Formats: sequence, C-alpha cells, structure tokens
Amino acid sequence: MNDQAKGLLITLFGVLFVVPDSLFVRLIAADALTIAFWRLLLAGGISALWIAATAGLAPFRAVLRSGRFGLIYMIGIGASGVLFVVAVSLTSVANVVFIIASLPIFASLMSRVFLAEPFGARTWLTIAAVVPGLAIIAYGSGETQNASLAGDLLALSVSALFAAALTAARRARAVSMVPAVAMGYTLAACVIAPFADPLSMPLDQAPLVLGHGAVILASSVLLAIGPRFITSAEVGLLVLLESVLAPLLAWAVVGENPGPYALIGGGIVISALLVSNIVLLMRQRAARPRISAP
Repeated sequence: MNDQAKGLLITLFGVLFVVPDSLFVRLIAADALTIAFWRLLLAGGISALWIAATAGLAPFRAVLRSGRFGLIYMIGIGASGVLFVVAVSLTSVANVVFIIASLPIFASLMSRVFLAEPFGARTWLTIAAVVPGLAIIAYGSGETQNASLAGDLLALSVSALFAAALTAARRARAVSMVPAVAMGYTLAACVIAPFADPLSMPLDQAPLVLGHGAVILASSVLLAIGPRFITSAEVGLLVLLESVLAPLLAWAVVGENPGPYALIGGGIVISALLVSNIVLLMRQRAARPRISAP
C-alpha cells in the first residue's frame, strides 16, 4: 500500500470514528461540562499514557520545544473540545456540524494573515457561498426545535479555534502533534474540572462515557496521522463526510429533525466546500510532474 492510499484509509477511519461524537453528547445523561471533562480526560489521558509507554517523554518535549506554535495548538484543540460539547448541548447537531464544516474558511483566513499565503479566486468564491449558508442556519435557529443562536456562535468559535490550531501546526510541521492532542485534552479537562461535577455521573452511563472517550481517542490519533500522507483537498473531502453523516445519525437514533433552514444552509455550505475541494484536488493532480514512459 502506497502512502496516499494509507493516508486516505487512515483519515477515512478517523472521520468515521468522529461521526458519533455529537450523538454521545445527546445520549449521556449529564451536564455539558461534565461530559466534556470525561470526554477529554479519557481521550487525553489514555493517549498520553500510551505515548509515554511506547516512546517515552521525548515526543512531549518536542512539542514543548516548538514554542508558541505547540502552545497555540494545545489551547486550540483543548478549548474546541470543550466548546464543541457545550455547543451540541445548546443547539442542534446539524447546526453544529454544518457550522464547523466552515473550518477551511477560517484556516484560509488565518493562513493569509499569519503565514502570508495569498487568496485565489477559488477561496473568495467559496467564502462568498459559505457565508450565506451560515446565515441561513443562524436565521433558522429561532424557528427550529433544539436550535439556538448561542449554540451556533459557540460552534463558530470551535471552527475558528480548530483552524488556529491547524495553522500553528503547519508552522511546526516537523513536530508530531499527536502528543499535543494528548496534552491539550488533558489540560482542558483539568481547567474545567472545578466547574464540572465528574463524580455525579451515574454508573449506568459508564459504557456511554467509555465509548465516547474511545471514539474521540481513535479519531484524534487517526486524524493527526492520516493527513500527513495526503493533500489538504483530499482531507477536506473526507472530513465533509462527518458533516453529512452526524446529523443523519442523530436523526435516526434520537429523532432530532435538523429542520429546513439547517438542511438548506448546510447544503449550501457542504456543496460550496465540496466543489472547492474538488477543484483544488484537480489542480494539484494537474500540477504533478508526469513521468513519460521510456
């Protein structure tokens, strides 16, 4: 198996593992911060122990030596992990995942500001299509059951924070950020611990809590490894699967109807990003040097 096929397979499984994330938040009978505490502590703590047992402390030191870039990545990953759970508790699953799908837009803006990367017509057209889609989703939050503008704004914050983390990771691309995920999650769990009530979690919820931590651990590790072997356009296309499948899963399991506004706005956002990533992928493939036959 070549690197591209390996990267596609690893990233695909990473995306599939993250699909039930929001559903677990719906199913676990606890407040948002308590769910976030266990979600982050289990995923961060287990991955930290595994890294320490297999590679020692060197990977953690490498992240710390990356300076502010590693710190920004840890803060972005940890904070977005907390706010995601709170956002899902305040608004619909469909609104959250459709809004978070706008992450590439924030990543492009931050790359322009902090990495001096130029904008092309493709990026501008994508932004011009995504913004109205997000506006439709926000407008519908006042009309749709289980949706709220406060939750939508938190989902937008998750998108921005995660984009900041990815931008920082690009500046420190020589360093593996898998240990940073472990540290970021564990640090975030410690920060919110005084505001959560971890011991109030009923014992009958333990299987759900452990399952939630397991899927986040698996997705975090796979999505930190897979994208290293494939292009950003290929990553973007695969990540869109989560935006499509997560609302359908919540609709099927807990009967959460996304509502017409979320479906229309989300359809615009997903379609714009789909076309944008396909165009980018075609350009990247066309730019690859061709090896002529002898």
